[in-house]
Amino acid sequence: MEQCACVERELDKVLQKFLTYGQHCEQSLEELLHYVGQLRAELANAALQGTPLSATLSLVMSQCCRKIKDTVQKLASDHKDIHSSVSRVGKAIDRNFDSEICGVVSDAVWDSREKQQQILQLAIVEHLYQQGMLSVAEELCQESTLNVDLDFKQPFLELNRILEALHEQDLGPALEWAVSHRQRLVELNSSLEFKLHRLHFIRLLAGGPEKQLEALSYARHFQPFARLHQREIQVMMGSLVYLRLGLEKSPYCHLLDNSHWAEICETFTRDACSLLGLSVESPLSVSFASGCVALPVLMNIKAVIEQRQCTGVWSHKDELPIEIELGMKCWYHSVFACPILRQQTSDSNPPIKLICGHVISRDALNKLINGGKLKCPYCPMEQNPADGKRIIF
Repeated sequence: MEQCACVERELDKVLQKFLTYGQHCEQSLEELLHYVGQLRAELANAALQGTPLSATLSLVMSQCCRKIKDTVQKLASDHKDIHSSVSRVGKAIDRNFDSEICGVVSDAVWDSREKQQQILQLAIVEHLYQQGMLSVAEELCQESTLNVDLDFKQPFLELNRILEALHEQDLGPALEWAVSHRQRLVELNSSLEFKLHRLHFIRLLAGGPEKQLEALSYARHFQPFARLHQREIQVMMGSLVYLRLGLEKSPYCHLLDNSHWAEICETFTRDACSLLGLSVESPLSVSFASGCVALPVLMNIKAVIEQRQCTGVWSHKDELPIEIELGMKCWYHSVFACPILRQQTSDSNPPIKLICGHVISRDALNKLINGGKLKCPYCPMEQNPADGKRIIF
């Protein structure tokens, strides 16, 4: 982060110079235009009177030309100074960042440059769809000749349509979607439908006593959720007592908080993405954030490998030579390391649970087989290697 701060300081200096130069340039040109305008008026007046050009006007014209020349030279000099400041930003970037970051990953990681480009383009398009930039995504697809199926676009189009309605405090599309996917949301233990009904009920309460009968009638929608959300329903029913006095001055004023709209947008995004098999954050943004954390470590690894001339140490496509800590935010699945071989398990070498309950990797299991029997390395139980079961964390 210190490197970023150094570049940012240089950039702030340039922006400040641009601002100062712009103000000075505008002021100088306005003064010059005003001066030239006055001189033009005097020359026009002299021409109308038919009087010859006086020595005074001739001197003023010479001074005006000299002033124009000096002003232009001064503005050009100041502009040239800004160019040198911009070049210092470039030097700060070169000084604080390694321009050759492509070398941190072996070319063998990618199947081909065409495949690499296609994966990157698809990740950018998916990110744009997920952020609601539909027209930009469509334009990129056309310019890159990337063929994206309608089935791929449809979930993002539907999510963005509903989220736009929620941002405008329109609950209709979200409620319609939640009702149509009710069974699958129940299987996910989602409370999305209840929260949508609750927010609609709160909007009716905000309408005052005139909406009391409508609110009571709408309360019937809470019946399927009475067992799981009894406390919340009791609070909303209790708020009806203060409806005539005004909820904003009652113990139930928290129901009118605008934070409920931000919460419902987050809940809908999370549950809808889970139901549709999409990630809440785009893979591109996650990869970028992880790369920012991992890149300094990878650069150090590259330098060490080059210094010690041990280029063959990093030869596998699907793993790094050392573990890089990305923080809890980037933990998306459990990782199991075999306690016998000290290796991280993979699809080709999965974790295996023995009858006794201990877990080792399949490679370790194969190495421990002796005479068709397997003796657990942690307890004396002998067993048939075929009885081991693959497990998924």
